[in-house]
Amino acid sequence: MVQVVGIDHLVIRVGDFARSKAFYGRLFAFLGFEVLGDYGDMIGWTNGKTRFWIGEADAEGKKRKHRVGDIGFHHYAFELRSRKDVDDLEAFLKQEGADIVDPADEYYEDYYAVFFLDPDGLKLEGMTYGENAANGSAKGGGHAGSAG
Repeated sequence: MVQVVGIDHLVIRVGDFARSKAFYGRLFAFLGFEVLGDYGDMIGWTNGKTRFWIGEADAEGKKRKHRVGDIGFHHYAFELRSRKDVDDLEAFLKQEGADIVDPADEYYEDYYAVFFLDPDGLKLEGMTYGENAANGSAKGGGHAGSAG
């Protein structure tokens, strides 16, 4: 039987390659990624486990911006080590002037996340879960926000 052992990479198309390359370059440097390959019209980053590529959309694709709710990509979540890392990511995003759509908070029991948009409106997330359970604390609740 064939078995998937992981997700090798994600590739997204962007409206302004230079703008997105700069945005993702700063984001991935902050998250500990390095450039995997830069081919002029496509660039990818990796942290040794996760690979993320961007390439410029064609003329037809640039006619309208991505909208959450359309068929296709909803959001991509980067699993972080701790709530502190989520908070540090949020502080970095604020410093960068990124559009934070849902601030760092507990959205589900023991699920802590921040949701933000890339320059084309693609939704991204930095999250961690299970930290309270691992530390023996029973903090729960939170709110559902617009995380879905």
